[in-house]
Amino acid sequence: MNVAILGCGYVGLELGRQLDENGHDVVGVRRSADGVQTIEDAGFDSVQADATDEKSLSAIPDVEALVYAVSAGVRDSDSARNAYVNGLRTTLSHFSERNSPPERVVYTSSTGVYGDRNGDWVDESTPLEPETERQEILVGAERIVREEHDMEWTVAQFAGLYGPDRYRLERYLDGTVAERYLNLIHRDDAAGAIRFLLETDSARNETVLVCDDEPIWKPTLAEWLAEQCGVEGPTVGDATSERARSSKRCSNEKLRELGYELRYPTYREGYQDAISAYR
Repeated sequence: MNVAILGCGYVGLELGRQLDENGHDVVGVRRSADGVQTIEDAGFDSVQADATDEKSLSAIPDVEALVYAVSAGVRDSDSARNAYVNGLRTTLSHFSERNSPPERVVYTSSTGVYGDRNGDWVDESTPLEPETERQEILVGAERIVREEHDMEWTVAQFAGLYGPDRYRLERYLDGTVAERYLNLIHRDDAAGAIRFLLETDSARNETVLVCDDEPIWKPTLAEWLAEQCGVEGPTVGDATSERARSSKRCSNEKLRELGYELRYPTYREGYQDAISAYR
């Protein structure tokens, strides 16, 4: 299978490595020379192109599957709209008009599209209820993927990403934690789930929540990490932003039913490397 990964960053690099190891032809796409170098360092092909610049997209070869994992980088709404709406629309328009368009597009979204559910459970059938401008942009991007081209699609909604270089233990060990549920997915499983969906030809024209087995109350996670690291427990306080107040429990039942087996089923397995390094 030939796969192009646009926005080949934190998850994309791991996805590329996994696909390459399994014998697929992979090209990673970044807009900066430094970004391209990280792809080359990972050991698979690279192309320098900008998702918002249709002319530059011509440098990407024809592929069977396109993964759009472009990140806004910063949290302001203009950057989010440029990455998730303008870049996505430009990319899908460009590839759909090729003589040999991709058979399938996988778009990596966020569980943020469900808004705040006051700790209730959500799954793929739950209505999208964005509460911030950024969340509304993410919902709009999902609509583009579903409606504005003729290629088959999959929307993969990632929970909170963590893993190498993103364990952020200091947030739990040194800061104040708010009372809300967290939904997590280790980077290796976020990439692994996309690889699995591509290799098994699963979830065409469907949405899949990509999260681990156990939504966790944030103070409980912080207390467990403190105990494992041998330090005092956390301070519990009020959330500092609307995003930090958002609380829901995401179900991965569909992902499990499709057949994906998590390498890190819960935070307990996923944080072991970070705990060992801390200690």
